[in-house]
Amino acid sequence: MLLLAVAFIVAFVLLLYMVSPLISPKTLKLPGAHVVVTGGSSGIGKCIAIECYKQGAFITLIARDENKLLQTKKEIEKYSVNDKQVVLCISVDVSKDYEQVENVLKQAQEKLGPVDMLVNCAGTSVTGKFEDIEVNSFERLMAVNYLGSVYPSRAVIATMKERRMGRIVFVSSQAGQLGLFGYTAYSPTKFALRGLAEALQMEVKPYNIYITVAYPPDTDTPGFAEESKTKPLETKLISETSSVCQAEQVARVIVKDAIQGNFNSSVGSDGYMLSILTSGMSPVTSITEGLQQVVCMGIFRIVGLFYLGSFDSIVRRCMMQREKSESTDKTE
Repeated sequence: MLLLAVAFIVAFVLLLYMVSPLISPKTLKLPGAHVVVTGGSSGIGKCIAIECYKQGAFITLIARDENKLLQTKKEIEKYSVNDKQVVLCISVDVSKDYEQVENVLKQAQEKLGPVDMLVNCAGTSVTGKFEDIEVNSFERLMAVNYLGSVYPSRAVIATMKERRMGRIVFVSSQAGQLGLFGYTAYSPTKFALRGLAEALQMEVKPYNIYITVAYPPDTDTPGFAEESKTKPLETKLISETSSVCQAEQVARVIVKDAIQGNFNSSVGSDGYMLSILTSGMSPVTSITEGLQQVVCMGIFRIVGLFYLGSFDSIVRRCMMQREKSESTDKTE
């Protein structure tokens, strides 16, 4: 009886793997495709642009710093696979004026053709305890991290619908799956991208447009280095529980998931576990993916409770040490 049950489960899983490709999106071919990357002058955005360019795509880089854009353009062009490829640079703040964003993307499409894939990578971070963060920082981060993804996406979605094809990527963060000490200004902006992505995916799926939300872990980028300078002790200690990834590795995973039309994109075992735990009512692009979520959810929740317990322990320990230090200072 047990053998029969095992045989049935194995047969069922094999059937799912066979059927799964039939309901999954067709892979987007990057050779000759037009890929727009916001925040593309450094970090993960730059590495995504390089990865797409290596596969034959035409690239539009969007960022604020024109000098950085030109330097990045030269670096990307070293990876050309044919003499027809082009790297177009546009200096604009994608979070301030929608009409300006719409106009520059129209110009980009006039030069390089309709946008096949948009990667929203523009973002910034501020860390600190809730009461220590300047109020205007909450507004600024919501503008850059959220509206800075809304505006470019809004500017290209109509053309994608007309063509019945396209990919839109929102680069969130593991801090957009799990709220952590020190990220009260940053995490909500990255959580917001998930809500936008889920609602938008439901709208555009009939048009063969697929949305990907990427949840990179701590990644070795200039932005991460700058952020680390102001991290509270608790945040630093919690961050030490996971390793820092290389931007090139993260970029390869995001590009792969995006062209395949996967809704979730994560890196490493911790990222996989978080994606399962936070899947909720998010879309799936294969029966296999849904089955993995159903099977692993309970087990990963148990593991996650241990993680949360360790994080709470770190915060309490730091608080006690701080109070002890303050008490000693008062008695001296």
